[in-house]
Amino acid sequence: MPISPFRFSTEPVDSPRPGIHWTEAGKDFSVLWRSERGAPPPKRVTLADDTTTADTAYRLACEGTALLWRGDFHNATQLLQAVARRADKTPARKQRKTAKESAQAVSPADIFHQYRQAQSQRARVLGLLLLPFNADYGIALRRAPDARQACEEAWGQVDTAAGPSVASLRELLGIIGAHEWRKKGVEIPALGDPPNNRIHPHYGVFSPVRGEYVNLVAAAPLPLTGQAEFVAFDIGTGTGVLAAVLARRHIEQVVATDQDPRALACARENLARLGVTGQVQVVCADLFPEGRASLVVCNPPWLPARPGSPIESAVYDEDSRMLLGFLSGLTAHLVPSGEGWLILSDFAEHLGLRSRADLLAAFESGGLKVVGRIDAKPRHPKASDASDPLHEARAAEVTSLWRLAAIES
Repeated sequence: MPISPFRFSTEPVDSPRPGIHWTEAGKDFSVLWRSERGAPPPKRVTLADDTTTADTAYRLACEGTALLWRGDFHNATQLLQAVARRADKTPARKQRKTAKESAQAVSPADIFHQYRQAQSQRARVLGLLLLPFNADYGIALRRAPDARQACEEAWGQVDTAAGPSVASLRELLGIIGAHEWRKKGVEIPALGDPPNNRIHPHYGVFSPVRGEYVNLVAAAPLPLTGQAEFVAFDIGTGTGVLAAVLARRHIEQVVATDQDPRALACARENLARLGVTGQVQVVCADLFPEGRASLVVCNPPWLPARPGSPIESAVYDEDSRMLLGFLSGLTAHLVPSGEGWLILSDFAEHLGLRSRADLLAAFESGGLKVVGRIDAKPRHPKASDASDPLHEARAAEVTSLWRLAAIES
């Protein structure tokens, strides 16, 4: 395979530094390695360009060899799509194994873990098509987009002293997609009429695309606590969408918490854009802020499993740490007659990852009783996709707002 000219400035190094390393034209190179999902730099790197076939790329990636791209950018995206089609094609031997397992009793939890394992393997293979970035995040490839602003939103302000870097094409496409979502925003009907009802998610902050849980918070009756000033807490605010909904409900004071710097910046920007900063204070806190509130809202990750990347921490809550932390600490932060609103899907129950009895026991252990519940069926496309391995659980899923109050001693 011919080697295309090296297209960004770097120099051979005498001693390796942390990052990704390869040999080109008899010289050793080392630059900064970037991976938002925390993948280690690949140990084997080969050069690839427009002459590289999809079969070759797929074989090398399956063997753990990364391909550092030197060709046309659009050809790289087409190659990635071709590799993805090969990764998604189930080999005959796996089809036979699946058919055999289908004839046996396979638990929903087993199906879930197999699905996650397959998705992880797919991400690993597709993440091995790599791109070179200049120190200013520019991409020195033919027909490459100017993604510098998108990269800065994801990787932080340019530090030219860090020099050039390498990241996966798949990660770059995610960064560009997140940048477009941030510019366009997500319309939230519960925030009022357009155009002043959009939430703009930042890279790495989960987008509120599932509107059913937002609508539950907008519709549930507020507790009557008789406090002179009604205070609400939004625990794990993310984009700030639920804090904004509470402010739109004319709650005088809302305190929104999060620990993720990206989420804190995102929430502050969205709340300022919506004009509710006079009602909402955003603070960095591990779950609860100081003090007590008439209402404490929490929408924790819904599945008790280990996240495979930072963005997955909005979906997966290892050992139900956030859920149990919220339930165990809630009563200490409620005023008399106050309520905690737990927004939680029963998807984990249908997957066999958590039982309803476990959830109710956690309520009781936290000194809480259920004073009401409002349910909603999901409307996302996967709920009706029969080809999804988790379709049965998704079709049965219900999202609930649990109204919780302290058990009177």
